[in-house]
Amino acid sequence: MATQLDDFSLEFFSLKGKAAIVTGGNTGLGQAYAVALAKAGADLFVVTHGTNWDETKKLIEKEGSRAAFFQADLTKREKVKELVATCKEVYGRIDILVNNAGTIRRSPLLEYKEDDWDEVIELNLNAVYLLSQEAAKVMVKQKSGKIINIASMLTFQGGKFIPPYTASKHAVAGLTKSFANELAEHGIQINAIAPGYVETKNTAPIRNDEKRYAEITARIPAGYWATPADLMGAIVFLSSRASDYMNGHILAVDGGWLAR
Repeated sequence: MATQLDDFSLEFFSLKGKAAIVTGGNTGLGQAYAVALAKAGADLFVVTHGTNWDETKKLIEKEGSRAAFFQADLTKREKVKELVATCKEVYGRIDILVNNAGTIRRSPLLEYKEDDWDEVIELNLNAVYLLSQEAAKVMVKQKSGKIINIASMLTFQGGKFIPPYTASKHAVAGLTKSFANELAEHGIQINAIAPGYVETKNTAPIRNDEKRYAEITARIPAGYWATPADLMGAIVFLSSRASDYMNGHILAVDGGWLAR
């Protein structure tokens, strides 16, 4: 905690000695978050659904950080306690949790399948709640920690053809604020990043629709879609000492989308 102006330094952004869990950290935004944290000095515990993590491992180790990987389908609730325990065993602590893993299913509302609804809510909401709860148990004992949830522009808007995704991202904002209220007294901060339109695999169907892509781009004041690298600064800030007095906040990194 900085009490005087001259107490502050750029070391407040350093994550040396910290251990960070990043879910869905093997591709797209998750990979960018993991690499950003490694660049700031953190050791990574990357949770991924797949097994092809060589690229992410090399990118993390290139920064001089350690990289451990845990394969898990986070819709299987029994995996949550196991991964938290494994991270604690590997690094001895958990300082940062980035709840990035998520999924999306697109379909007109009147045709939306119940199974698709259940799958999206289980990963995008229930897994976030359960993993945050388990990580918080470790952080409370440490009297410190950072939880960063990944919200969306659909946290603020309704969208079309994605009712469970929109519902889950609205709920992520609520969980962020609720956890922040209870855990602040333990020295733990819980915030969220709401990315704008980013060039990832999830947005490929929209970008492939020339008309829709042009409409969205025209509405972004910056005039272009983000790349995962554009989110790296935000994740380091919210994971670091520099954001210690920031809690329960949804940080939009959107090129000005919400201001339009």
